[in-house]
Amino acid sequence: MAPNDMVGKTVMVTGSNTGLGRVTAEVLARRGARVVLANRSEERTRPVLEAIAAEGGTANFHPLDLSDLASVRRSAEAWLARGEPLHVLVNNAGLAGQRGVTADGFERHFGVNHLGPALLTLLLVPALRATGEARIVNVASRAHKRVSRFDFDALQRPTATTTGFREYAVSKLANVYFSRELGRHLEGSGVTTYALHPGVVASDLWRKIPWPFRSLMKLFMVTNDEGAKTQIWCATDPALRGVTARYYAESREVPLQGLGDDEALAKGLWERTLSWTGAR
Repeated sequence: MAPNDMVGKTVMVTGSNTGLGRVTAEVLARRGARVVLANRSEERTRPVLEAIAAEGGTANFHPLDLSDLASVRRSAEAWLARGEPLHVLVNNAGLAGQRGVTADGFERHFGVNHLGPALLTLLLVPALRATGEARIVNVASRAHKRVSRFDFDALQRPTATTTGFREYAVSKLANVYFSRELGRHLEGSGVTTYALHPGVVASDLWRKIPWPFRSLMKLFMVTNDEGAKTQIWCATDPALRGVTARYYAESREVPLQGLGDDEALAKGLWERTLSWTGAR
């Protein structure tokens, strides 16, 4: 029987119509949370809404397109206009193996995986602070360890590699940096941040990777149910109360390595993120 420790709490999960996000939303709904499914398509979200309702849970669709900063701003403003508190924000949505630029001219992985979620989070801080105690869970990846050079100029150019893996890794390092810096800036506010590696998950994240590479990759991946465990843990575990700006994998804290622990780069990205999103 699922615990009811999330009763009375509102949780927003981005990218929750499939994969890790759907599992996270459904589990938290079973535990009593009112879940907000922040996605691009209401039609594609409807099966999740119906599944949660069938189990007696409460969920609502909220429009969000992370590839367009103007859309992100409208989404956040619409939420704030309701005057409702937000207890947990799970920045789960992301993409991999794609190429090009976003509507705002940023490399596609960086724009969708970092800039969009960063702006959404920064704009929703008032709703999170209003609860007195809230959590921001950022789904990163151990792929960030593969980054040997963080080229700020490349972030405003189209994807350079054929597979997009290098750019994906950079975007995941950006998630780690943002979570750390945001945690420091919110210290003492009651809002805490968590970055995590969910495992290499056989989710729709990899749907743009060409066959047969995609099918071979999935042989070595974990299921969505397994992958969602760490982000659910970060969102709910009482032991993490008051803990902030840390990085986790397999439901435990792990040290950052390589560029992941580069404070100067983290601060540099923070300043550029505020400038690029207009969130100063």
